Amino acid sequence: MHTFSRRIPSVVQAGSCRASFHTTVSRSSAKLIDGKAIGATIQAEIKVGVEKLKAEHGVVPGLAVVLVGARKDSQAYVGMKKKACKKAGFLSLETTLPEDASQEELVKVIDAYGADPKCHGILVQLPLPDHIDEEFVLDRISVEKDVDGFHTLNVGRLHKKGKTPPTSIACTPFGCVELLQRSGVEIAGKNAVVVGRSNIVGMPVARLLQDLNATVTVCHSRTADLPAMVKQADIVVAAIGRAEMIVAEWIKPGAVVIDVGINAVDDASAKKGYKLVGDVAFDQVKEVASQITPVPGGVGPMTIAMLLQNTLSRAQASVE
Repeated sequence: MHTFSRRIPSVVQAGSCRASFHTTVSRSSAKLIDGKAIGATIQAEIKVGVEKLKAEHGVVPGLAVVLVGARKDSQAYVGMKKKACKKAGFLSLETTLPEDASQEELVKVIDAYGADPKCHGILVQLPLPDHIDEEFVLDRISVEKDVDGFHTLNVGRLHKKGKTPPTSIACTPFGCVELLQRSGVEIAGKNAVVVGRSNIVGMPVARLLQDLNATVTVCHSRTADLPAMVKQADIVVAAIGRAEMIVAEWIKPGAVVIDVGINAVDDASAKKGYKLVGDVAFDQVKEVASQITPVPGGVGPMTIAMLLQNTLSRAQASVE
């Protein structure tokens, strides 16, 4: 894996091992950034790390996933995480609570995993039911086992230039940057525009890009002349949650586009009656960009890969 200089040991340092980035291209269509393939490569690297940790220290990384309720999408995400854990050789732990479980019941589960030496990472699947205080619950997880990177201390350490790095970085922004790096995109000195300012993606990915010496602009729904702002970008990260909002006319020729969005739109020809699209009008933008992530198959697989990487890092830290 690559490494950030002041962050957790998993992403490339600024200015190293880069391919040349050009603002104009002579191709008719963008190169696909294949998150599925890159994620599989990372998971294979993680499996090697797991085997080494087990051989040298007798430790197997353990990931606990806590689910409250029976949302189909959350159950699907948990299922994918369990499958990835098994493939990587992790110990997969799981607790499912009913929709009406109290906050106290949830906290007891979190505390039990916090005290379990076999567990190195705790993930509480979001969203939580309305009667549960999400921020309180996320901060109840030990910062040492916060593999989602959502604990207030980890968020603060990410955004502060201090001596203590976060123990984990939020998985989706972490995956976005890893996609750029493993695709040979030069980040230092480039103009990056992040469309979206959420705590989960927009703000942390902007901070990570700054760490890698990009000049970063964060745009949102109130940004004046949003198309003109995006048009200046060498790197675009779309995370605004609006289906196919960013069109070809907004994109600078040769820009690299990372599409975080995943939106369901009606499609009578699809088996389920809908299809998944990103925040970027892919078919248009691929004719202008130099590299672009598809939806699905771009950022999504990276989120799980970086969750496993965070968990392995916490298991490795437990024996240092």
